Amino acid sequence: MEFRAAVTRFLTHIEQVRRLSPATVRAYDADLRDLGAHLGELSLGDVDLEALRDWLWHATQRGDARSTLARRASTARAFCAWAKEEELISLDPSLRLVSPKRGRTLPAVASQDGMRELLDSRRAAAASGDPVLLRDHAILEILYGAGVRVAELCGLDIDDVDRERATLRVLGKGGKERVVPFGLPARDSLDAYLTRGRGALQMRSEQASPAVFLGARGARLGPRTVYTLVAEALGPIVGSDAVGPHALRHSAATHLLDGGADLRAVQELLGHASLGTTQIYTHVSSERLRATYRLAHPRA
Repeated sequence: MEFRAAVTRFLTHIEQVRRLSPATVRAYDADLRDLGAHLGELSLGDVDLEALRDWLWHATQRGDARSTLARRASTARAFCAWAKEEELISLDPSLRLVSPKRGRTLPAVASQDGMRELLDSRRAAAASGDPVLLRDHAILEILYGAGVRVAELCGLDIDDVDRERATLRVLGKGGKERVVPFGLPARDSLDAYLTRGRGALQMRSEQASPAVFLGARGARLGPRTVYTLVAEALGPIVGSDAVGPHALRHSAATHLLDGGADLRAVQELLGHASLGTTQIYTHVSSERLRATYRLAHPRA
């Protein structure tokens, strides 16, 4: 079978049957396009272990990060396992394909004082009544207060918000739904936006949208706008320009653990399928504890 035709079938499978997120499907597509370009004229049945190893070796030579190499090896294994299951190939050539070990990188985390100053300044700016400033303040409060992903935030509809109980119903990775709480500052900012800001943005569009957060033209807000907002607001606090909405999620999880929250409760809040994914935040908290110890203890 022609390689690209098999890839097309595989992408349809993970999108419609496994219901993976659009971003994950795009990542698989990009990896398999790169593999296809490397294989050239080889058909699916001609792909063997050496061809896969050679693909990863060339990626190493051009300077791809270890995390990228590990993801591509995982993509190749998933694709080949599916092809074997579909009987498109007789043997799975990826069974002995080894993933490069990922280097552990701790997520960017803002300090609690830095977050307090940021959100206080945004609340003061939103007091002007400008609908965009009201929206942006609510976005920052929700991202930090509920620890949701940017896709979950942008996908929120009015019916997903329980203002009385201060909870959100979000659709996470793999189409998994969960209910997450948020605090009083987030509730106040969201109330202010919904009562005084959202209507003004809605009037800029001829078609009503059920979305909670609207863009400048009244349509559902896109992730790119949220990325820009967070990068401008949070960059000076964490000392990096390459920071996005996930940094607020990281900060929320770390501050919860610093405050004594149970690890499994944080896992449930964040919607992590594996506790191991949540455990990275215990390393962040430990790093902070060691730093405080070194600075404060007389015998450090």
